[in-house]
Amino acid sequence: MNESNSSTQVDDPMEPVPVPEQAPATEGIAELPGTRLGYWDTGGDGKPVVFLHPASGSALIWLYQQPVFAHAGYRVIAYSRRNYYNSELAREDNPGIASEDLHNLIEFLGLEKFHAVSSAAGGSVGADYAFSHPERLLSLTVSSNNLAARNGYIAETAARIRPKEVESLPRWLWELGPSYRAANPEGVEKWIQLNHKSETGRGARQKLANIVTPAKLETLQVPTLLMTGAADLATPPSITRMIARHIPNNEVAIVAESGHSPYWEQPEFFNRTVLEFIGRHPQ
Repeated sequence: MNESNSSTQVDDPMEPVPVPEQAPATEGIAELPGTRLGYWDTGGDGKPVVFLHPASGSALIWLYQQPVFAHAGYRVIAYSRRNYYNSELAREDNPGIASEDLHNLIEFLGLEKFHAVSSAAGGSVGADYAFSHPERLLSLTVSSNNLAARNGYIAETAARIRPKEVESLPRWLWELGPSYRAANPEGVEKWIQLNHKSETGRGARQKLANIVTPAKLETLQVPTLLMTGAADLATPPSITRMIARHIPNNEVAIVAESGHSPYWEQPEFFNRTVLEFIGRHPQ
């Protein structure tokens, strides 16, 4: 495990970061087996980077990442899973497997290999994809997620620290750290707006293809960056380090003062860390 000391690298959490001007991108609807998913794609000949959104987001949320990764020379792609903005609902009788939807999207876009960058629930999809289709991934970044662990001590720990009362809390209170909420009320409002626009509140829950245990994590073949916020209530650094014990080729970054959404709360640190990581795994 290679852990970066984010306490000396993180950007000032009291200094709000303005949303940058977006790079040109094409929006579309991907006609996939069993569903239609909304996506956007900056195009170009660069290595593809596909962003996988949290349960509180959709393809809309990557405002801080899209132009930065595009200007770094990558082809940047984001999509909305079933039940989210601009995508169809998952049916109760056949909700589908989210990682297979991702694979079908990759086939639809004609991608051979790509970097997957995920946050929160998107990390479950990314990890599930990495177990099912490791040959298609150049790297996997998972922020704020326990890699879909369902059995074993990691899953048990994650469940124990998430009381049922959490479900009654507003999303922004659970997912944005107190430093960010104190420093950037405008950013909190923008995050809330994107959250409301992203979630439909309808559709069945999709399935995962793999049952992830500590032993399963030890079979992961893809170079993996594990990132979490020091103030993340759902995936604190302790859980991230538990996961790192079992993944053969991983790096860990702990984002000082960030909550569950480092991509939004500390975008400059998030972008810099991910770009450096994927730059070490070009092929």
